[in-house]
Amino acid sequence: MGAAGLRALLDSVRYEVLPAKATEAKVLAHVPRDVVVTVTASPVKGLEPTLGLAARLAAHGYRVVPHVPARLLRDDVHLKETVDRLREAGVDDVFVPAGDADPPAGVYDGALPVLRRLSELGGPFAHVGVTGYPESHPLIHDDITVQAMWDKREHATYLVSNLCFDPRVLGEWIGRIRRREVGLPVYVGVAGPVQRAKLLATATKIGVGESTRFLTKHPSWFLRFAAPGGYSPDGLLARSEGALTAPTAGVAGLHLFTFNQIAETERWRRALLERLGG
Repeated sequence: MGAAGLRALLDSVRYEVLPAKATEAKVLAHVPRDVVVTVTASPVKGLEPTLGLAARLAAHGYRVVPHVPARLLRDDVHLKETVDRLREAGVDDVFVPAGDADPPAGVYDGALPVLRRLSELGGPFAHVGVTGYPESHPLIHDDITVQAMWDKREHATYLVSNLCFDPRVLGEWIGRIRRREVGLPVYVGVAGPVQRAKLLATATKIGVGESTRFLTKHPSWFLRFAAPGGYSPDGLLARSEGALTAPTAGVAGLHLFTFNQIAETERWRRALLERLGG
């Protein structure tokens, strides 16, 4: 591994968590205040659990990034209420995906109209993230996802890549979006050190199974988690180091999908930093 480059990425990490009952206590117990915490939103439970947890974590001193999926917003009034609530909580960073709600809760069927509306509202958030897809989206052609990034770039300040387990694909995707002059900083999505048994237990606790819903869209991903010995992100980072740390890549940090295995993820990060001499 290129130790210096990977240390920098691990120091600029974001932890994605699910707004379950025990999440707040887990974050407080295990996550340092300098680690950004992003909070997902469920098409089943709606935005309320996300907004509530984001406000509480912000009050504890964390920099919090709530997910605000377009398909969970009913209308412009709901969007404005959400903006006002987050600003009152001190949140200055939001992640705006299209979301999985089908049918949509209201008038928005994709992220771009929400991003445009936020711009019309004067850009109430200093930072706005949008999604990138290194591997094929199950429902959207690759060329469309890259075009969507181009369309969103003037309304966003950074990209978060979806999970990718192939270093070659990841490197090619970064090169491709840069050739398309999408210059937004990228946070590379990486699965934390997830153990299959704990993943399934978490899915049971949070109901319906946000984690398993996410994985069953991509059966090949689930097989990686279910493989003997489980999954470790170390190998992926080692093989991707060149692509992630190249000066032209514009990778700002790592976005770690914890699947609420928060203590395990932080232990892994600290252990890897120690091995890298951090």
